[in-house]
Amino acid sequence: MLLLREKKQMRSKIPNIITLLNLFCGCCALVCIFKLMFIPAFIFLMVGGIADYTDGMVARALGVNSPFGKEIDSLADMVSFGVVPGAILYQLLSISWYGTAGALEATIVWEALPGFLVSIFACWRLAKFNLDTRQSENFIGLPTPSATMFVCGLMLIYEQNSEGMREWILQPYFLYAVALAFSYLLISEIPMKGFKFKSFAWQGNEFRYIFVILSVLLLLVVKEIAFSVLILVYVIYSIITFVLKKDKHEVLS
Repeated sequence: MLLLREKKQMRSKIPNIITLLNLFCGCCALVCIFKLMFIPAFIFLMVGGIADYTDGMVARALGVNSPFGKEIDSLADMVSFGVVPGAILYQLLSISWYGTAGALEATIVWEALPGFLVSIFACWRLAKFNLDTRQSENFIGLPTPSATMFVCGLMLIYEQNSEGMREWILQPYFLYAVALAFSYLLISEIPMKGFKFKSFAWQGNEFRYIFVILSVLLLLVVKEIAFSVLILVYVIYSIITFVLKKDKHEVLS
């Protein structure tokens, strides 16, 4: 009996270790961002995102879901998908106002601080998510990893100057608009589909499979631009679906 209890305790730590890998990668990504090492930052974020996607699956597979795991997951997400996108927007805004030299200066770039609005609202969203019983399979409001994916796409477009879009990306008022729009989306009441598969059956996973196929196609065609485009498609689809369902409900009532 004691041996079985010890084995269960050991199994319960595996998902938390994966969650902490997400946190570690988020911290490493932050260091890279503030040193303008955007490609290594992207790699750390991808590893962190994979860890965030799999920790819950591993917990369910091992039968070790726990309130502690849920809390530590949110704390890790606050760094990787809360502070990190704010830091990316801060650096892009710093560059937009003062160039790369300004982004690397030890002094604070005051004009760039609004980039951290996304971090503030990501914190709000994560706290709300932990208490909202409606959000089990799907989401109410934009998930924090999706907001990070969009901002990460902007970072890659800047780094690679994709399709000559660097100058456009660095328009400060565009970046302010991004910070405001995604801050709102994070805490909005717009229903949004979840991406985690509970089975590999087509039925019930149609949206997820279509999104995966679209992701692969866009990555092949437009490469790093695909990250931001995919999230735009996801947001627009969610808004249209929400409005149509709302209008239909109003007609029926």
